Amino acid sequence: MKKVGFIGAYDKTDMILNIAKILTTMNQRVLMVDSTIMQKAKYIVPAINPTLTYVTDFEDIDVAVGFKNMEAIKEYLGLENEELPYDIVLVDADTAEKIEGFHLAEAEKNYFVTAFDLYSLKKGIEILSTIPSPISLTKILFSKDMIKEEDDYLNLLSMGYKIIWNEYRIYFPIENGDWTVLAENQRVSKIKLKKLSIQYKDSIIYIVQDILKDVSEGQIRKAVKIIERGV
Repeated sequence: MKKVGFIGAYDKTDMILNIAKILTTMNQRVLMVDSTIMQKAKYIVPAINPTLTYVTDFEDIDVAVGFKNMEAIKEYLGLENEELPYDIVLVDADTAEKIEGFHLAEAEKNYFVTAFDLYSLKKGIEILSTIPSPISLTKILFSKDMIKEEDDYLNLLSMGYKIIWNEYRIYFPIENGDWTVLAENQRVSKIKLKKLSIQYKDSIIYIVQDILKDVSEGQIRKAVKIIERGV
């Protein structure tokens, strides 16, 4: 089972669900864990009987809400002495407590997700500042202009902390069109990719390839086309 962390104060739920949808279309068994304070998944992912902690199915993705660690999810599913039946677990975390609870420092891959407003930047760095062990992170940056000065400022804020930044960065455009599509997807309780910008889709395709490693970009784009056709 491969564990992947998405860390930061910025809203990551829609992006992670879109990534998970591509992965399940490629026959991966995926659990998406929303361990954030806001628990946005509780409000945008349909659930028949939501409680304080629960796991629900959404478009072939299992979504877990309200859990402190993987052991609690196992207990909920009645699998205390067994492995969870997933190929990939995507963990959305915005506190040091959850990063430690889900052992994300030991995850196969961790992403730091932020925009460049001061709240997202400083709160995100604050989360990382209390992590006791060094953690390797790949930046996922939501930006309008994608300028070097923004990345330099993030590097400045993170100086002195136990963060190992990977050399490459993944950029998402901040476009009103993408947010409109994501909001419409939430209203109709569907994951649709067709109307998202080319740049947004390219970025989630890159992340999927980064997670899977041994799968070609062409195979991932084929999965995206299947989602777009609604097959």
